[in-house]
Amino acid sequence: MRARIATAMVASFLAFGAGGAFAAGTTTTTALTPVEVRTQLASAEALIRKKSYSDAIEVLNGIVETNPREADAYNFLGYSYRKSKDYSRAERNYKRALRLNPEHKGALEYVGELYLETDRRPKAEETLAKLEKLCPTGCEELDDLRQAFASDGQTSKANW
Repeated sequence: MRARIATAMVASFLAFGAGGAFAAGTTTTTALTPVEVRTQLASAEALIRKKSYSDAIEVLNGIVETNPREADAYNFLGYSYRKSKDYSRAERNYKRALRLNPEHKGALEYVGELYLETDRRPKAEETLAKLEKLCPTGCEELDDLRQAFASDGQTSKANW
């Protein structure tokens, strides 16, 4: 009997971790399924389109809490923080997205726009050059970042 209890305790520990297995009243957080992640990302995108950035941030933080390797969620977090003028958090989240996926075109576009908005044109030009390498025949993210450069009132030193 004691062996069964010990085995059950070890199994609980392995399944839920020390805090979840033995702390009364606590809940364990399980990762979202890929379908749930996509559903939550779609919900966050809808909130972003409505400019409800704080609500989108709440949804996205829930995603990354349970799925910390979800680059798209960090990218949208960065976007939402940037649109909320919280540039520090925006940059931190774009960099997280790019650590997870260095070729994330959306994060590259948006961090490039952030660099322009925060008067760091040389960094924006480096980012534009990365997108040009990723999109040799063009892509929407590259076009959008080029447009941001044009709107910035200066021409880029990167290849056009």
